[in-house]
Amino acid sequence: MREINPRMAEAIIPLLSLVALEVILGIDNIIFISILADRLPDQQRKKLRFWGLTLAMLMRLILLAFIAWILKLDTTLFTISGTAFTGKGLILIAGGLFLLYKSTKEIYHKTEVAANPVAGLRTNATFTQLLGEIIILDLVFSVDSIITAVGMVQELWVMYAAVIITVAIMMLAAGPISDFIRRHPSFKILALCFLLMIGVALLADGLGFHIPKGYIYFSMAFAFLVDVIQMKTTPKKTEPPIA
Repeated sequence: MREINPRMAEAIIPLLSLVALEVILGIDNIIFISILADRLPDQQRKKLRFWGLTLAMLMRLILLAFIAWILKLDTTLFTISGTAFTGKGLILIAGGLFLLYKSTKEIYHKTEVAANPVAGLRTNATFTQLLGEIIILDLVFSVDSIITAVGMVQELWVMYAAVIITVAIMMLAAGPISDFIRRHPSFKILALCFLLMIGVALLADGLGFHIPKGYIYFSMAFAFLVDVIQMKTTPKKTEPPIA
């Protein structure tokens, strides 16, 4: 029986740990892409999810090739009122502001359409426009993801493998998550609120105030559980019989 390479065996646990962490961090990506895809016709939704996640993987792999440059993003560029700003911090601030803007805009759109269904007909979004918005967030999440990976493992091949495995898992999960959010409108608002919180966390991180994402994930998981219980316990409305 062929023995497993000790170096390979030692890398398995860090690889699995990194994949698990990247999948958790990738939930933000999946939710954002799913919400944007909901604004397209049925035949284009799957295409947008595929290219959004494929570009996320390519962006991470390309950034890994420039790992030395990525690590320099953590060095201080300038200081304002005692707050140090790094390249990574500026990217996180820009991404946080963009996510806050998009989430707020989508929530406003949902409430406006609920109050006036005709308003939904005036909101047009092209595939290219939405893909461009996804690329912006992919860049922010990719930089954060790569710096997290560097802090966990040393072997470059482990990082490459983790990125490919993570995106493959995200592609499998994106469809069911997108369908679930589309079937249950209340969960879409919950998902948008989750993205709002992530935007605030990115903005805070960029300014040097770290908010543990575990708190955000726990609070959103609790809110999700409450929504599920409410959905299961609230009787469904039945249509009156036609005379």
